[in-house]
Amino acid sequence: MESDALRDVLEEAGLSPYQADAYVALLDLGTASARELVAACDVPDPRIYDVVRSLEDRGYVETYERENLRVRAHSPADVLEDLTARADRFEAAADEIEDRWEQPELDRHSASIVKRFQTVVDRARLFIEDAENQIQLSASPEQFEQLEDALVDALDRGVYVQLCIYTDVDGEEEIPDQSRLAAAATEARHRPIPSPFVALVDRQKACFAPHEYTLNEYGVLVDDRLHEYVFHWYYVGCLWEICDELYSARNESPPIEYIDIRQFIRDVEPLLMDGQTIEVRVEGKAIDDGEPVELEGVVADTFYEGNSEGGGHRTPLAQLAGRASITVDTGEGLFTVGGEGAMLEDIEGMRVTVLRVDG
Repeated sequence: MESDALRDVLEEAGLSPYQADAYVALLDLGTASARELVAACDVPDPRIYDVVRSLEDRGYVETYERENLRVRAHSPADVLEDLTARADRFEAAADEIEDRWEQPELDRHSASIVKRFQTVVDRARLFIEDAENQIQLSASPEQFEQLEDALVDALDRGVYVQLCIYTDVDGEEEIPDQSRLAAAATEARHRPIPSPFVALVDRQKACFAPHEYTLNEYGVLVDDRLHEYVFHWYYVGCLWEICDELYSARNESPPIEYIDIRQFIRDVEPLLMDGQTIEVRVEGKAIDDGEPVELEGVVADTFYEGNSEGGGHRTPLAQLAGRASITVDTGEGLFTVGGEGAMLEDIEGMRVTVLRVDG
């Protein structure tokens, strides 16, 4: 680096032009008297002592007396530490500027494209920290570790967490153990091939990024029910239904909780066809005004646009892809309950809990 360039860098690091000029000259001289230093740089004679003292205060030089004041460059360790710290701050500021530029606040009913995978994971953490009802997450073990504490807190708040852990085909990545899964998820499954990162929160927010081996690094951030609904079906059909179970906190007998009305229909329809009575509690939102609703009753009927398998078999998920709902008899009236995105029913069911099965 040329002397002029070095002086420019030192000025950017906080030295005045006179300080930078005197210090570079002293590096070349090694040690010098005040008069010799004045002759080697452009600092005016009346200013040289002030400049030297200020450099000494910063740890750049040291002075000593013989017959006249002499000055020499201090050990570069402190100077290098100062410059490195400043460089680190500049680098951190550059990263922060990029992150803030890539993470604009998502207005309601909006979507954004970002350039970095990590931005998507960071936004997913914010969504998870605000989750109230349900989270569906597809993540690698490393990504799970980044979000683990937020998931633990969400589960403690009563949020229903579905977690799909994906790993490389070579099996070298370590799947979190049962204790960690139990602390962070209601249900956990394993997909043994690289998969996209997907985080879906409260049927409203979605984060998506292709798997890490893709050539193009980008991500999608969504705060919109319609877009989230598309990602939900991708998650259910491609990242959840086909995967092996790792852990489940769901009960085998009542009370059994569901966050998906279609999953509920698949499980209880064979029981209804067998003449059994299913008592449930429904938590959701009224379609007409969006107000919270909670009711209890028995399942009077199920409805979906696909064809029933009959014969006690569980209906394939594809048959439930269209409109699907249940009718609940509370004893005071019949209420229709739809699933995510329900518009024609009385209630959008957020959770359905089987309380009792008779028959």
